Amino acid sequence: MFIIFVFQRYQEMTKNRLLYILLSVTLLLSTSCENSGKIKNPFKKKKSDLEYAMLPPEDSLPRLSDAYKNQKKREIENFFSNNFGKDFENMSFLVAKNGQIIYEKYDGFADKENNILNSPETPLHIASVTKVLTASAILKLIDAKKISLDQKLTTLFDKFPYPDVTIKSLLNHRSGMKKYNYFCDDKANWGRTKTLTNKDLLNVIITKNITLETKTDTHFSYNNTNYALLALIIEKVTGMKYSQAMKKIIFEPLEMKNTFVFDETTPKEKGTPSYKYNYVKYPFDFLDAVYGDKNIYSTPRDLLKFDLARNAPGFLSKKLLDQVYKGYSYESKGSKNYGLGIRLREWETGQKLFYHNGWWHGNTASYITLKKENAVIIALSNKFTRKTFQMKRLSALFGDYPFTLKDTVAKDE
Repeated sequence: MFIIFVFQRYQEMTKNRLLYILLSVTLLLSTSCENSGKIKNPFKKKKSDLEYAMLPPEDSLPRLSDAYKNQKKREIENFFSNNFGKDFENMSFLVAKNGQIIYEKYDGFADKENNILNSPETPLHIASVTKVLTASAILKLIDAKKISLDQKLTTLFDKFPYPDVTIKSLLNHRSGMKKYNYFCDDKANWGRTKTLTNKDLLNVIITKNITLETKTDTHFSYNNTNYALLALIIEKVTGMKYSQAMKKIIFEPLEMKNTFVFDETTPKEKGTPSYKYNYVKYPFDFLDAVYGDKNIYSTPRDLLKFDLARNAPGFLSKKLLDQVYKGYSYESKGSKNYGLGIRLREWETGQKLFYHNGWWHGNTASYITLKKENAVIIALSNKFTRKTFQMKRLSALFGDYPFTLKDTVAKDE
């Protein structure tokens, strides 16, 4: 009996093992077929308690061939060599297409005094590229009907003195308000000896009779005041500090692990220092606690995750998305314009380029998102250079954009 029992158990084990092998082979073949020509989504699908959180894209993107990636890498290196030679330091730089990194470079010092080099994990101050993230959070709140695009700020802030200023006029820089760095350094309003916060700024606007610079929605004027107030709107609507709201809406669901907001509660040593052209460190000043217009630290790899989510289906409803990527200011002729939280260039050919630059102290930043080509170019530097702003010229490697790749251009094109 014992021998028969052992034989039966052996048969059952053999049968189960064969079934396991067959199932494994079937799954392997199925996965291979599905991923043929595709790249696996680099994100895990995240759930969020917030209905308005940004989420990673669900769909895979076509895989780039090694030949294509190698060709683009050579072209990018030639661009650097032809335009900058060896003078290309202290920059964190990334180019990607279909979510796949084609080229990245991390150079120079994150902290010159302590001999710490920049790395893929070093968060750098992204200056006004912060505005794209602030706008994204606001747009998600609008899409979730927590606020409306044409909502007046008088409905959000008691005694707000400008009755025609709306959320839309903040997003597209047509509010007509004055720049806070121009009126807050006046001792009669605030002064340069006290750290200014976003709430302080709102109080100054309400109590110090700060008049409009121009009538609302009549002129474009790029203005950090607009985005400092948008950060306060995010706080008002979510009931969270801007730093926490951005973490919950964007950073955590997109696994942007090296991204954070610097505010008045952040230890100064957490912020990666920035330098003048000769490596003299910029000191903190009284405007360094204001956020929304600036004060997000991030990395190119984290911003790549953000770009993928922002360009994924489902980021916003089509009706709202169409309003984001259009120009609102045509008082002056020219190709430059501004949408809702994004700069754009519009040419007579119908081609459009969407991007945003940033500059704060020694930090410069450039975010170029090529929507049609599923490509992105990201450049960050913590040692002052205008070369960051020339990176949009690399868009010519991916589409019909009228930029030259050969000759150095002294000013931002």
